[in-house]
Amino acid sequence: MKTLTRYILLITLAVTLTSAAVHKYYVAVFQLEYVPGKKVVQMTSRIFIDDLDAALGKKYGKKLYLCSDKEVAGAEGYIKQYLLEKISIKLNGSAKTITFLGRETEDDILICYYTVPAETAVKSIQISNTVLFEAYPEQQNIIHTKVNGEKKSLMLTNGSPGGTTDF
Repeated sequence: MKTLTRYILLITLAVTLTSAAVHKYYVAVFQLEYVPGKKVVQMTSRIFIDDLDAALGKKYGKKLYLCSDKEVAGAEGYIKQYLLEKISIKLNGSAKTITFLGRETEDDILICYYTVPAETAVKSIQISNTVLFEAYPEQQNIIHTKVNGEKKSLMLTNGSPGGTTDF
């Protein structure tokens, strides 16, 4: 009887630990920093490669194999188009064009670089960011902003895909 009890306890523990390991968090981080000398806001995004690959596959109907030896030709164009479609920025209430500069990988993260023109001093940043929301309803996009040394953050979700930081 003790052996059966131990066996059941061991199976219960194994199932519990396995189910905990399966749970995945869906988070991407975006950093925006105002550089007054260059009259731009520099933006960086950090997105899990497998999450972005799944979202792009769902949107464009093809597997892109991002950041692997099998990456499809033209994958960067799909990345750029998708991200610029999903992110919009207003500085001081004025809509701005985001320029995608490029990308690199770090482990299982895709890091993308962008610039946003900022002709005048930045007093507010309004951002809408729905990256990965269609693929993962529980996705959270964390936005860190830095203007003149002052740091502020936003957490954007499917229910609240936009926000504003004032400086």
